[in-house]
Amino acid sequence: MAKNYLMTPGPTPVPEEIRNEMAKPIIHHRTKEYQAIFKDVTDGLKKIYKTTNDVYTFTSSGTGAMEASIVNVCSPGDTIIVVRGGKFGERFGDIAKAYGVEVIALDVPWGSGPCPADIEDLLKKNPSVKGVYTTLCETSTATVYAIKAIGEIVKKTDALYVVDVISGLGADDFENDKWGVDIAICGSQKGLMIPPGLAFCSVSEKAFKAGETSRCPKFYFNFKKYRKAMIDTDTPFTSAITLVIGLKKALEAINKKGVDNVIAEHGRQAEAFRQAMKALGLTIFSKSPSNAVTGVNAPSGMDADALIKLLKTEYGVTVAGGQEALKGKIFRAAHMGGIDKEHTMESIKALEAALAKLGHKFTAGSGIAVAQKILG
Repeated sequence: MAKNYLMTPGPTPVPEEIRNEMAKPIIHHRTKEYQAIFKDVTDGLKKIYKTTNDVYTFTSSGTGAMEASIVNVCSPGDTIIVVRGGKFGERFGDIAKAYGVEVIALDVPWGSGPCPADIEDLLKKNPSVKGVYTTLCETSTATVYAIKAIGEIVKKTDALYVVDVISGLGADDFENDKWGVDIAICGSQKGLMIPPGLAFCSVSEKAFKAGETSRCPKFYFNFKKYRKAMIDTDTPFTSAITLVIGLKKALEAINKKGVDNVIAEHGRQAEAFRQAMKALGLTIFSKSPSNAVTGVNAPSGMDADALIKLLKTEYGVTVAGGQEALKGKIFRAAHMGGIDKEHTMESIKALEAALAKLGHKFTAGSGIAVAQKILG
């Protein structure tokens, strides 16, 4: 059987040793056995987040944790600042509005990051805002934001600092505590190397105290219930047991290598891929590209979706397309989680073949040669 390469920015490939761990007979979750596993997972997550804060685990997609970050600290009529530079930044605003929370939108061009000074200006003009909501890696545009610099501004105010690190955690630099992040949201199917189904929130004491006055309705995503359950190293509702067991294996692998080493490796793969694309005469979409995923502009006159379809059907490589206004204009290839050197090199080979078949002119083998020099 021909080998297939999943290069999408979520879900990412699940390594064989993690799949094997999840294939073992299931256990009951209200037991000491499971609690020991869950403790290891929580401790392992804290190392990757680089935090001493509580980290709560939900059986949910990442969007559930995004919702939790709003309903636990806000009340109807409160105002938050939302950085909207792509589809997932916009989602924060959509969730807030669903709960009657007012949104001050900082719109930035897709492919660009927000200017920290603009956020500082909004905070000065709106000193009563409840929080600043932004992303580490805006997955839809493959753009990494200046989270550290923004944190230096937000920490001087009473506002909470909330960051979606769903695709960036474990691929882009992130230091939860040093950068003053109050709530950081993640999902399981990206840099953490397991299937979709788990979501996480790191929660500072500042954020938890803000929840004391929150009047947004909440039941399943109630931080207070998760904090209470953590006393017994447990969750308030049924855990996705198999996913947590797989996550334990994944976190052990990441922390054994060291999260900074893992990030550096993803950075090398991202750089190799981007330089390969440039060698093929293509341009990178983002002005501030992420280690987690690269967006590439399709050649002039070529439909990116036709290229994506050809890659999958004839070459066994699956990449993602553009969203909203970028549909048909860019393709996105990931470098996070279980994506390794083999995935990167094989995807470049497939792109060379597919581009040539669609009539794009370049020097054959040039992308592969450049990537090989970088990756060794």
